[in-house]
Amino acid sequence: MTRKTKAAAKAASDAAAADLRTNVIYGGDCVQVMNSLPEKSVDVIFADPPYNLQLGGDLTRPDNSRVDGVDDAWDKFDSFAEYDRFTRDWLAAARRVLKDNGTLWVIGSYHNIFRVGAALQDMGFWVLNDIVWNKTNPMPNFRGTRFTNAHETMIWCSKSPDAKYTFNYEAMKSLNEGTQMRSDWSLPLCTGGERLKGDDGQKLHPTQKPESLLYRVLLSSTNPGDVVLDPFFGTGTTGAAAKRLGRQYIGIEQDPAYIAAAQRRIAAVEEVKDPSVLLTPSKRSEPRVPFGTVVERGLLQPGAVLTDASGRFSAKVRADGTIMSAEVRGSIHQVGAAVQGAPACNGWTFWHIQHGDTLVPIDMLRQKVRAEVNHTVQ
Repeated sequence: MTRKTKAAAKAASDAAAADLRTNVIYGGDCVQVMNSLPEKSVDVIFADPPYNLQLGGDLTRPDNSRVDGVDDAWDKFDSFAEYDRFTRDWLAAARRVLKDNGTLWVIGSYHNIFRVGAALQDMGFWVLNDIVWNKTNPMPNFRGTRFTNAHETMIWCSKSPDAKYTFNYEAMKSLNEGTQMRSDWSLPLCTGGERLKGDDGQKLHPTQKPESLLYRVLLSSTNPGDVVLDPFFGTGTTGAAAKRLGRQYIGIEQDPAYIAAAQRRIAAVEEVKDPSVLLTPSKRSEPRVPFGTVVERGLLQPGAVLTDASGRFSAKVRADGTIMSAEVRGSIHQVGAAVQGAPACNGWTFWHIQHGDTLVPIDMLRQKVRAEVNHTVQ
């Protein structure tokens, strides 16, 4: 695709988005509604389709009380072939309305997720990750005939292998206390006050997802202001998480009771008043800070000793912003690589200084300089 073609495609996508109604719940069939929306107009789709559980009768606990499982009509299909047709119909409609740089999430269980995954690949979607939602409080296997089903799977995919999709790596790393976020997420089922109840005191929706799950999905793959479409909206978990994070939502749902509950739920969510707290800047977008700046600002004195986290290697800071080990002089990156015999090294995270009773990466000093620069700019 040429630069001119890309520009034209972006202009068309922006025009479609401008004609889109957001923060709305449509009642009706998801395929029909999606086909009525402007083409390539939404940034992300999160889909929690029927699982086609194929239940073989009532499930009871050891005391013979009945388990309140999923026995609604919307989860019943006459055959796998019928379910496959349903899957391909809604995926085709979803692909049409999704922007070329957008992504699609689908959640399911072992009953359906493999069939959905095959359909996704057949239709040209490119799988980025499969995420395992490990339920910290799963329902037991009351019959004792198989392993307890303690997880569900989410497939995250782009429209093509070369799509420039959104992934907020730094936000996910921060959410995980500075460690890369893995593809296995341990989160509890929706329980307690978050679980919506009907007039009879029973749970309103049998498969209501926890908001923490959607929070992580949207924080990882959308930006503030992005449009998130949920074609199986249920009681509005996606809309509630979107509003909380400053995103826009479009919900599609057939059940009027679910729509009413979702509207009440979302209306109760308070929007963030300071949009800046929703952003996690990428390190690539932050001001470049040479190590020499840390030295000339007086945050490190010439002659200060740097070590690695284990204390095995050491180097002295020089006045010109280089460092010197017993055998090598150069930048923090060059010397870090040399002492390890490695081809490359991130000196900001490899080298440490004593801070009180602990060793901390010198990157702490770089962040201090960046904070001063950002404060001055503001």
